[in-house]
Amino acid sequence: MLELLNKANTYCEEIPPVQNEKSRFGNPAFKVFYSRIANNAEELHEIFSLPPEAVKEVSRYFMESWGDQKRIDYGTGHEANFIAWLLCFEKLGLIGPDDYTSIVLRVFQKYIDVMRNLQFKYWLEPAGSHGVWGLDDYHFLPFMFGSAQLIGHKYIKPKSIHDKDVVDEFSKEYMYLACIKFINSVKTASLRWNSPMLDDISGVKEWKKVNEGMIKMYKGEVLGKLPIMQHFMFGSLIYFEGSSSELREQDLECDDNHVHAFGQEFPDCCGIKVPSAIGASQINMGEGTFRRLPF
Repeated sequence: MLELLNKANTYCEEIPPVQNEKSRFGNPAFKVFYSRIANNAEELHEIFSLPPEAVKEVSRYFMESWGDQKRIDYGTGHEANFIAWLLCFEKLGLIGPDDYTSIVLRVFQKYIDVMRNLQFKYWLEPAGSHGVWGLDDYHFLPFMFGSAQLIGHKYIKPKSIHDKDVVDEFSKEYMYLACIKFINSVKTASLRWNSPMLDDISGVKEWKKVNEGMIKMYKGEVLGKLPIMQHFMFGSLIYFEGSSSELREQDLECDDNHVHAFGQEFPDCCGIKVPSAIGASQINMGEGTFRRLPF
């Protein structure tokens, strides 16, 4: 898995952003990166010796993990596809409970590192009008896993995210603090203003309560939301048993050819462009079109 993620990062390093310094929206070079992932996805999965009938399904989740090629954006729906990719390996019996810690702290963390590289290099837009519940515009799960990692810590408490020295000292060890450091690096205002939800959560006394809240929020605001899950694919490994009623003529379809349930307003995913805060920060820092990250 790490080898495959390193390959994706190599693609990123080999495909430079185009000169697009007048726009804080997504860089068109991302489309080239996505095409290379899509064109090689099944071949890249040969290293796993997967059952032949599973290759197309598993590789499709991997392909969808990197963002949307057309809109040049990224959000929690794409992040969910990566978790689905990992779940496929469990469904196939290739990983189990003994692997969970390594899967999160090594594999998922590597995925986040590569995604940060993509976000900086191609200035990916946050999917939806507010990052679709991405607590840092893009991601949700690093906060859920990160809060679990800190449960029972004697010294680091939820309020510690406001202590710059603690964040700087322990961000390499704890996923949650790494996310806070990332936010502080791209947004100049305090967490109270640029990430009010995280600021509110820091008032909770125990990480266990934070984690329980994160799980509940993820189920309700990501897995339970039409604007996100309408894009999610189901197959033989991850299947969906839903209503068998056919779509009616009154069902809505937006310009991006997304079908929405009858009675629903168009979700935020359809056509609303959100500029990259990363892009804004780099312009303000006078660093040109992109900054190279040490991943």
